[in-house]
Amino acid sequence: MRLTLLGTGSADGWPNAFCDCSSCAAERLAGRSRQPSSALVDDSLLIDCGPTTPHAASGAGIRLGSIEHVLLTHGHPDHLHPGFLLSREWVHDGSTLHVWGPRSAIELSRPWTGPLSPVAFHEIAPGDRLELATATVDYVVDVLPAAHSSGNGDVLADEAVLFVVTGADGGRLLYATDTGPLPSATVASIDGPVHLMLVDETFGDYAEHGTGHLSLATLPVLLEDLRESGVVDESTVVVATHLSHHNPPTAQLAGRLADLGVRVVDDLTVLDMHAPTSTPAGRTHLVIGGARSGKSRFAEALAAPAPHVVYVATGGARPDDEEWQHRVALHRDRRPSHWTTVESLDVVAVIQAAEPGTVVLVDCIALWLTGQLDRLDAWSRIADGRPADVTAEVGVLVEDLVTALDATPADVILVTNEVGMGVVPATASGRLFQDLLGTVNARLAAACDWSTLLVAGQPVPLTNRSGR
Repeated sequence: MRLTLLGTGSADGWPNAFCDCSSCAAERLAGRSRQPSSALVDDSLLIDCGPTTPHAASGAGIRLGSIEHVLLTHGHPDHLHPGFLLSREWVHDGSTLHVWGPRSAIELSRPWTGPLSPVAFHEIAPGDRLELATATVDYVVDVLPAAHSSGNGDVLADEAVLFVVTGADGGRLLYATDTGPLPSATVASIDGPVHLMLVDETFGDYAEHGTGHLSLATLPVLLEDLRESGVVDESTVVVATHLSHHNPPTAQLAGRLADLGVRVVDDLTVLDMHAPTSTPAGRTHLVIGGARSGKSRFAEALAAPAPHVVYVATGGARPDDEEWQHRVALHRDRRPSHWTTVESLDVVAVIQAAEPGTVVLVDCIALWLTGQLDRLDAWSRIADGRPADVTAEVGVLVEDLVTALDATPADVILVTNEVGMGVVPATASGRLFQDLLGTVNARLAAACDWSTLLVAGQPVPLTNRSGR
């Protein structure tokens, strides 16, 4: 089973077009935009179709003409915009589109079709099991009640449902958007583990919303229930959806959700049951900050959603330095166990060997520069009055690194120190190192898609050349 996420956002998307909050501002600066949640399964089955879903598909070069079934969770307009039925009715290809949804959603849809429409409607309710045949693959769909009730007579919310979709290949999807923590009976009704779960994460740290949605406080409750019942196990890929600006910016949210075993991905990400995530290739990000600014944690949060991360440690082992060993241990302890760690100064070689879908996280460029200067015997050459030679050789090394960044299909995150805001070093070698690192940072910032400055743990976006 293969999914394309046509949207991962909430009703108003993220960023909200009218909002200037820090979360929306950070997403705009990153070039990221999330449309209302919708998922395409194997090009045959569409789950929810909001106002932007057809346009998102067209913008990505995806044709929806092969869809034979649409599953609707409920009738709220971000999940059901019946205008898509007109577009389908105007295409006369002899096939039938089957639309499955709660009664209220079907009632909202019927007026958008005529007597000769190629659309067939089917009312569903919790507890139903659907057997859906398509030209390429068959599915079994179990309908579950969502905990989306508003308590104020909103029939569209009260009738909301969730789906467990099982493909002919045995792949199983739990589609759980627009829900709060589920009753134990609902959890118990799910038979066995799922391979992939799309789960609501609408409200972040906002706890007073009073709606049937999840937040960073209630999502762990649902996950614990699902893990205890065996619905979610170690092999299940859990991806957050229905995201809104009530969450912290994506980079920070990814780090917090990683602790829960949940990933954050962009719209149009393709998820496969056997290779569950993909990361847009070739993006580069320079993260710069002073000591204890939070730059390493920020970079790790950026990398956290990726299934394959190569962490390049450039500081060396230093077995005789106890304080250094303690620092290294702290870094290791907070990194996910599935990351690959490479201790090397040959950052170029690691980047060149990286495959698409991999994130290479280099921490850090300041230590890389220190190691390269040691290797070049730069300190004695500086003492001999040849700093220009050292500067030229460092320039060559940096251009080799930039060339590797330009050519790699992987994502690369570079962490570096900002050393130009403090006192001027007392020695000639110290002053040269400060100048060299400033020059290296400026060259890498010019080469990277993004650059972000960390100050007191807060990210300050500097540039966005990604087009995203």
